[in-house]
Amino acid sequence: MQILMNTGGLAMTNSFVIADESTKVAVMFDAPDHTALPLVQQCKARGWDLIGLWLTHAHFDHVADHEVVTSHFPGAKVLVHRLDEPKLQHIDVQMRMFGLPIHIAPRSADGYLEDGQDVLIGALRARVLHTPGHSPGHVAFHFADENVLVGGDLIIGGSIGRTDFPDCDERAMARSLRRVMDLPPATRLLPGHGPISTLAEEARTNEALRAMIGGA
Repeated sequence: MQILMNTGGLAMTNSFVIADESTKVAVMFDAPDHTALPLVQQCKARGWDLIGLWLTHAHFDHVADHEVVTSHFPGAKVLVHRLDEPKLQHIDVQMRMFGLPIHIAPRSADGYLEDGQDVLIGALRARVLHTPGHSPGHVAFHFADENVLVGGDLIIGGSIGRTDFPDCDERAMARSLRRVMDLPPATRLLPGHGPISTLAEEARTNEALRAMIGGA
């Protein structure tokens, strides 16, 4: 497993590329504004075929550069949980809500991510975990063999994802947090914001995480 990371955009959001070097197949996880192009260029330089843009959820800061990805890799499939697809199709609603000065083209998904689904990047296998709370269709990707979790905005930068947006759900967030914290403590967490850490480190230092799990 090879992992590339870039951080940027209005919300300083992380984007990751995970590749199977043996097959030269790669996938991008989330595409923040002004962030995807350097990763796309690195994929090309390494001879990787970027087969997908897999979204942890469809908030604007995770989808903004979707056209950058698909313009350079036309075969890349944009996948999202069906409960978050309306955010992709009506992205202008988010733009108005946040008063943002950027334009993001609306689109539909090429396919859906479902809880318990196994997805492949070459020989790498990930299990899709539906982890609602921050967003109804939020998902995480667990690579059990590699001890890696692409976590989106579930656990972020020593805190947790916001639950004060109109379609957030604090109770669902608590259940989702408990679910991922049942994974092995050594699991490496690739978050939507903030530095890479481990579940053990978050359990030890993340006060917001402990408060949410203990209080719901």
